[in-house]
Amino acid sequence: MSLDVSSMSDAELAKAERAIARKYVGGVPWMMVVWGLGNFVVWLTLWPLVLTGVIPLWAGFLVACLNMSLAYLPSHEAQHSNIAKEGHRLRWLNELVGHVSTLPLVYPYRILRMTHMLHHAHTNDPDKDPDYNNNAPTWIGAVRRTIASFQPNYVDPYGTAMQKRAGDPAAEWALVEAVLYKLAFVAALITLAWSGYALEAFFVWWLPSKIGMIYLRLCLSWAPHVPFAEQGRYRDTRAWRFYGGMGTWNVLTMGMQYHIVHHLHPAIPLFRNGPAYWEMRDILTARGIRNDGL
Repeated sequence: MSLDVSSMSDAELAKAERAIARKYVGGVPWMMVVWGLGNFVVWLTLWPLVLTGVIPLWAGFLVACLNMSLAYLPSHEAQHSNIAKEGHRLRWLNELVGHVSTLPLVYPYRILRMTHMLHHAHTNDPDKDPDYNNNAPTWIGAVRRTIASFQPNYVDPYGTAMQKRAGDPAAEWALVEAVLYKLAFVAALITLAWSGYALEAFFVWWLPSKIGMIYLRLCLSWAPHVPFAEQGRYRDTRAWRFYGGMGTWNVLTMGMQYHIVHHLHPAIPLFRNGPAYWEMRDILTARGIRNDGL
């Protein structure tokens, strides 16, 4: 039954929105657990298959690119404790998925969680949102910005955000962990190259990780927030329709067309954002969300 939102006060709209959101919160999102751990296992399995010639390098490269593109979102669920909250008997599983799923991207979970919470608290703030550096007027510009972030002289906004928390033991340990990740990554690449597997290291890890980061920043950061101009709970991200379609297109953007729901109610797991959006769409429209065709 649809609501007549035209006669509802802002307080009534807020109450109705929260009531709908609560219906989609709770339970262990096992799909995200299987996604995160399964994707990591598939990527690990690529190595013996490629190194022994069971599958050709080009096929391993394509699968690795897919692995990298799928690596972040399970960790994202863990960052919000959507798999298991503090004190839950499965909290260890939440943290396991958070850490393991982003290992192929060489991005430590602690840094991701801390900076992502800053993103939610200060979305589109040029000085406080670590994701603001993905700002660009066009998707080509966003891709260029990501490629620029791979250069040696790039000032990483995520590292800068952590440095601003000097004196915080958790932030300092996260920075140490990030350095250890990078050193281990470089050591692994050098070892593989020295052992005669330079091409395999390049095509199964280094290049796919860069392609994956381009895709992730484009679809998960740039597209939901462009033009990065507004702040405020209902205006700092948007609902949007990718090239006029849903279905396959929503899969290709990994559900980011419903990103507005995530920012409003981050406890709702990714795969429930769509149903939640359609149920509360009229309410969100009345509350002034940015809706670009959805």
